[in-house]
Amino acid sequence: MARPVKIGLAQITGEPYAPEANRERSLEVATELVGRGAQLVVLPELIVPGYVADSERLREYAEPLDGPTVSAWTELAREHDAWLVGGFCERVGERLFNSAVLVGADGVELHYRKLHPFRGEKHAFSPGDLGLPVAELSFGRVGLCICYDLRFVETVRILALQGAELICVPTAWLSGFDQLKWDERGLAPQATGAIVQANLDQVFIACASQAGDSDGLEFLGSSIVADPTGELLAGPLPGTDERLAVVEVDLDAVALAQERGELISPRADRRTDVYGVAIGDRVI
Repeated sequence: MARPVKIGLAQITGEPYAPEANRERSLEVATELVGRGAQLVVLPELIVPGYVADSERLREYAEPLDGPTVSAWTELAREHDAWLVGGFCERVGERLFNSAVLVGADGVELHYRKLHPFRGEKHAFSPGDLGLPVAELSFGRVGLCICYDLRFVETVRILALQGAELICVPTAWLSGFDQLKWDERGLAPQATGAIVQANLDQVFIACASQAGDSDGLEFLGSSIVADPTGELLAGPLPGTDERLAVVEVDLDAVALAQERGELISPRADRRTDVYGVAIGDRVI
């Protein structure tokens, strides 16, 4: 039985240190995507208050989990009976986190803190401490990670082995890790890596990036949705422009992708007697 779900990608760019304007923009584009049929909308990394890493300035705009951003996103999800994923700057005591949430009509379903701060983020954000959670939603099982987390192959593998069928990835892809910005198809190397991991781990991966120039940074855009066999279903969205997209996926394809033919079963073929990956006190 098919399990279709429509995913909306919101490739938008946050104004630095402008949380109210960015929050309003995120609500506008999420509403537009829902109006175009999206059941789940993915917004970029740190879309509120913008992709910035000055810890002193960020303290003014950082929010608790129940702050105005998550509350507004939850209200939108409730009003439209939809799901929303997005990134914001979270404050817990004196610590700041590069965080993301998945919210629905009943509130926060997943709360994630970026495990691997990238470059200048290390001066502002504490490494995430909430692990790699997976949520069972009405349409399937969803996991979260953020941007640079994809460079660590254990991230997607652990989410997949915990049952995630769709991994949502708010990003703000930048140059600096790779020499190449985009290939001949317009794919940033980060997007290419996500496609490969979707295939190797038999999951859907949906990435929504910021794009274009902002505050001296060049975001690479290239937002995508990849399927569990490594097929590109949406994107890459342009590297320099804001853009929205909606694509329908069938989550039943995850189970089908785990059997590639006679004697080719990538999940069952794992040598768990020789190796495993650990999450908390479990080895999977």
